[in-house]
Order: sequence, then structure tokens, then C-alpha cells
Amino acid sequence: MLTALDLGLIYGLMALGVYLTFRVLDFPDLTVDGSFTTGGAVAASLIIAGQPPLAATLLGAVAGGVAGLITGVLHTKGKINPLLAGILTQIALYSINLRIMSKANLPLLRTDTLLSGMRDAHLFGSWASVVIFGLLAAVFLLLLDWFLNTDLGLALQATGDNARMIRANGMSTDFTIILGLVMSNALVGLCGALVAQYQGYADISMGIGLIVAGLASVIIGQVLVPSRRFVVATLAVVLGSVVYRLVIQLALSVGLNPNDMKLISAILVIVFLLLPRLSFFRAMRARAKDRRLAAAAAADGPDKPLEA
Repeated sequence: MLTALDLGLIYGLMALGVYLTFRVLDFPDLTVDGSFTTGGAVAASLIIAGQPPLAATLLGAVAGGVAGLITGVLHTKGKINPLLAGILTQIALYSINLRIMSKANLPLLRTDTLLSGMRDAHLFGSWASVVIFGLLAAVFLLLLDWFLNTDLGLALQATGDNARMIRANGMSTDFTIILGLVMSNALVGLCGALVAQYQGYADISMGIGLIVAGLASVIIGQVLVPSRRFVVATLAVVLGSVVYRLVIQLALSVGLNPNDMKLISAILVIVFLLLPRLSFFRAMRARAKDRRLAAAAAADGPDKPLEA
């Protein structure tokens, strides 16, 4: 279970990237399956070639960002449907990733990586590694929260809320869409680079179906911790990633076939999509809203009217 916590926190970076496109930018980006593998492939290839692991990891993130840039340009400049633009980039990346790796699998167990010290000290799957990866996730979570509250971040949010209004005010939605896709896939590529070093290999199929895991993390987090505040929402996304990995680990531990994990992921997403529609959850949210209104009224004083 501690290993699942490790992976949940690492994959939290990928979940933050998916949250940025699907929830903030309102862009259904399917590049993720390809850019995740690209990040792992670039990092593994450079590390095996003798490059510093930190630089290789960062270049993996840059490579993921370039994949997002391609999708953004295809959509904004080529006027290609966002779903199709992501699929085209994802398909192209499969061949590109094979070119980068030269073969389908690159082992890293006998190579010094960014996480070799932790592996040699047998820290993987311990509370020490959970704390380390938790701090890593917290750093990127806070950076994303800070960015979304800058002028550029607010413009990106506004593009997702009402792109027509932004264009009417003379702002370029093409730029904000491309920026959001670059940032999102850079986080995904960074996650792929770290996962490759954590598991000790980069594989051409390591990103297949990852978009389902990213969406599951976002949906689970928002169901468990519903909030419109970005600080809480992004924290909920990382929590959703951890819960998702724990559920998958639990499914494996009770003897379910590993080949059924994609099916389990899909069922998990469906369950958490349907949960908010149940009367129990609607009543629970209504009570929570009443408590917030009561607390706000108490803070304003007895003479001030209650605002809905």
C-alpha cells in the first residue's frame, strides 16, 4: 500500500496536467497517452547515454510540453477538432517514441538515475518515500495554484469559461490554449520521466490508457472534496490520484487479473461519476452549503442579512 501511495503521489503530477486541460481550459486533450511515454523515453535515453539524471528528467518534461504545443497548434492554427488534434499527436508520438528509444523497452536498473539513491537505500514503498514524493507533489501543486492566480493564469481560466468573451476583449485565446496544453503535457512528461526511473525501465506501452487514470483522479478528487477554490481543487486532484492507485492496488491484492485493470479503471470512473447524482450525496452537499451560509452569517454579525 505504501508503494501505491508513492505512485499515487507521482501520478498526481499527471493528474494536475489533466485537470489543467479538462477542467480549467475545458479542452479534451488526448495527447496525454503519448506525451507521458515521451517524457519517460527521453529521460531514459538521455540517462543511458550518460547525461545527468536531473537534466534528463527536465528534458523529458520539455519533450512533453512540445507534444502539447503540437496539439495546440493543430487545433488553433489548423482549426482541427480538439479531440482529433490530440489523437493525431498521440498516434504520431508512438512512432517518435520508438525512434527515441530505438527499441520497445529501456532498462534503467543498472544505471544511476535521479531516484537511484532512494532505491539503493531501500526507501521505495516506505513512509520516507511517501514524504519525499508528497513534498514534490506539494511543490508543483502550489506552483500551479500561484500561476492560476496571476494575470496570465486568470486569462487561461477565462478562456475555459467563456472564450468568446475573451476574444471580444481583444485577447488571443489561441495563445492561452497553446500555453495550457504546453503546461499540461510538460507535467505529464515530467511524471513519465519520474515513473520510468521509479519502476526501473521505460516502455513504449507505459502510457496506454493513461488518460483514463488521469480523468479518474480528477473525478474522484472532485467527488471526495467538492470545491471551486483552486487551492482545494488541485489538492483534491492529487488526493484522487492517491485514492485511485490505492483502489487499483486493493483490486490486485484480492486476486483480480492484472489484465482487467483497464476495465476496473473504467468502472471506477463510472461509479464516481454517478455518486454525486445519488440523493444521499445531494443531501450531504445541501447540508454543507447550509453550514457555510450559517457560518458566513455568523461572521457578518446578527444585523446583516443572510446572502444566498
